[in-house]
Amino acid sequence: MTTSTQGHNTENVVDLFSGKPFSHRHNRRIIRLAPEMDGLEMIYSNEAHPDKVFSIKVLCWALRADGEVVGLVPWLDDITACPDIRDPLNGKWEGYYDPGIDEVFFEPPLHKVVEVESAAEYYEFECDSGEEILQEMPDTIGTHAVLSGDGFKTLTLKEVVSWRLHADGTVAGMIVDDDKVVETPVLPGDDSLFPARGHADFHYYFQHHIANKIKARDPEAMAAISLLVEP
Repeated sequence: MTTSTQGHNTENVVDLFSGKPFSHRHNRRIIRLAPEMDGLEMIYSNEAHPDKVFSIKVLCWALRADGEVVGLVPWLDDITACPDIRDPLNGKWEGYYDPGIDEVFFEPPLHKVVEVESAAEYYEFECDSGEEILQEMPDTIGTHAVLSGDGFKTLTLKEVVSWRLHADGTVAGMIVDDDKVVETPVLPGDDSLFPARGHADFHYYFQHHIANKIKARDPEAMAAISLLVEP
């Protein structure tokens, strides 16, 4: 069954899960992506290390339907707007960081704002389904999907090849089904790609430096994994 909101004030329609008006959720959806190509990072802190800040690379910049532009990072089991991050240790966003000039800032770079706004205006789509693909961009930061079907006794790490933006605003990390590979290298748009979150054993995303530590069974990385394992 579907419920139409056409002809009605969507401010009066409330999402049962978030408690926020339907229009809020609709306006917060992502409508365009621009990859981050200059190595800018997100910095964050958590309660376990109150005197430290940590950084990870920004994957891309996203334009929301309400006009806001935010950086996105693979975070735990999803891709998340930097200001919205949360983690088991009460991690919180502290800003963006440019390591080239050692500068912290809190608003997206103007050139990226212009890029996503201009592209969204140029590529204005009308879609019949929220599942339609608006855009697909390659992963540029070495993201890996962590798969485990036995409670993390064994791990499989799969490289994320690309990220697909759908008309409903969701962004999916795409990994390779090895049984469907016809040509290599596997590039964005290849028929062998499927969403990591569609795999029954998918748990988390990690950037390449953490993924490499996990592959090497680094004690610190494995300890961090243990904090994320559900009891």
